[in-house]
Amino acid sequence: MKDFIVSAELDYSNHGAEGSLHLVEGADGVNGTVSTAEMERVYKGTFVKSKATREYYGAIKSASENDICPLCSQRTISQLDHYLPQSANPAFTVTPLNLVPVCSECNKTKLALQAAVAGDQTFHPYFEDADDGRWLFAEVLETTPAALVFRTSPPDNWGAVKSQRISSHFRIFKLAELYASHAAVEISDIRFGLISMSRRNAPHKISAHLREVALSRAAAHANSWRRAAYEALADSQWFCAGGYR
Repeated sequence: MKDFIVSAELDYSNHGAEGSLHLVEGADGVNGTVSTAEMERVYKGTFVKSKATREYYGAIKSASENDICPLCSQRTISQLDHYLPQSANPAFTVTPLNLVPVCSECNKTKLALQAAVAGDQTFHPYFEDADDGRWLFAEVLETTPAALVFRTSPPDNWGAVKSQRISSHFRIFKLAELYASHAAVEISDIRFGLISMSRRNAPHKISAHLREVALSRAAAHANSWRRAAYEALADSQWFCAGGYR
């Protein structure tokens, strides 16, 4: 049993490094000796709660920078997600590489989803870098109040599969809706300051201010929704001329 799980973990690691975890075949139980339900009880009843293993659970849960979910880059981590669902891959129920610290909303949204083809895979934060190129952008909607819509546009040097995967990740975790909601709050929060600034400055000065904020956000996170939002606002003549009112 132990040798089987160790071997399965090595296979997982190899597929993860190659971006091919969709090729891992599911199974009903582990090596014909332990059922899927039994492995789920091991996770919930022992790994998560036992004093002997709680330390490892906590270490994985606290691995993400600033306690921010690596799937949405927005909400606070509250639990671990099985990248390959334990219901179909019980051998990886307590495999650290398969346990990703996430927010409850991302975990609930993904549920037991497992990709059947390479392009449908979401990004795995242990194996892949989604910030090695700019892919997140936004556009201003000239509405009252002003709003933003977010979209993906991967760089040209990304391969077709990686580009498809960021689009799948963006769609599966409903990031367009999440970022648009937070951007609406951001616009509301900066409205007073922009109105005050407009009394002393022309629209191009407001644009320059917004672009400086965007540069600061980009330095912290290349694909943050705030970077995309502030760049879009700075580029919008309509917004800088009073669309924020």
